[in-house]
Amino acid sequence: MLQQYKIDEVNQLKTRMTNAKSIVLVDYKGINIEEVDELRNRMRDANVDYFVSKNTFIKIALNELGINGLDKYLIGSTAVAVSLEDEVSPAREFAKFKKEVVSDKDFPSFKYGYVSGNVIDSDQLQKLSQLPGKDALIAMTLQMMNAPISGFVGALSGIIRKFVYVVDEIANQKKEN
Repeated sequence: MLQQYKIDEVNQLKTRMTNAKSIVLVDYKGINIEEVDELRNRMRDANVDYFVSKNTFIKIALNELGINGLDKYLIGSTAVAVSLEDEVSPAREFAKFKKEVVSDKDFPSFKYGYVSGNVIDSDQLQKLSQLPGKDALIAMTLQMMNAPISGFVGALSGIIRKFVYVVDEIANQKKEN
């Protein structure tokens, strides 16, 4: 018979991962307690839920949520980073942590992830981590969309400015005569 704490743990995991835009599995072995605390703080600041649980509990919760394809990667020491807001945040924050805090170690490392309904491997997670955040991407897109209009307005104002200079110069020449 199942013990109630196991059922509660799976339900808690399901609650934490429901409506996730991205779920990243991380092999966290090789880092000490201070580094783990630093990683948790960084994840919390980025609105990413970072936790460690038993692989079987994670597997059951994912399967009950209809997220398949990650079962075979739930081996060894596994931490989970979940974002409900931004698809890139967990991978980006983890990559920044690895670069800034534990750059001299081979561990921790990406295992696999689930981003916008797709299972992606560690190489794809690494590439994803290099993307700017959602807000920055939206700002870049808007800037690119605004650039032709700004250029057009600048060109028109340049033409009008030159016209005003010519008219002003003609007026000055007529005053002199």
